[in-house]
Amino acid sequence: QVQLVESGGGLVQPGGSLTLSCAASGDIFSTYSMGWYRQAPGKQRDLVAHISTTGYTYYPDSVKGRFTIAGGNAENTMYLRMNSLRPEDTGVYYCNTNPPRSELWGQGTQVTVSS
Repeated sequence: QVQLVESGGGLVQPGGSLTLSCAASGDIFSTYSMGWYRQAPGKQRDLVAHISTTGYTYYPDSVKGRFTIAGGNAENTMYLRMNSLRPEDTGVYYCNTNPPRSELWGQGTQVTVSS
């Protein structure tokens, strides 16, 4: 069973940047479309970035132009580059397939955007 481990979160000031990593214990990126998800305090977990096995990417309007999803395949690691961070980007970030598979949810990595 493949496991996904997220890392790279932290505390950053508004306007700052972070790069999150999602390390897979096995080959999953060549088989499944992947996504990064965010769960803000008291809210549901939402998709913030998607990448298909062919490299097609999708972002909701809330992060479009600021977030970039990349990686996978050869490195077995996927990334989320986040620029121009806003307080509303605060939350726990998870990686998973898209659509998500329940057995793949990891611990996530906390991102806090605050001055």
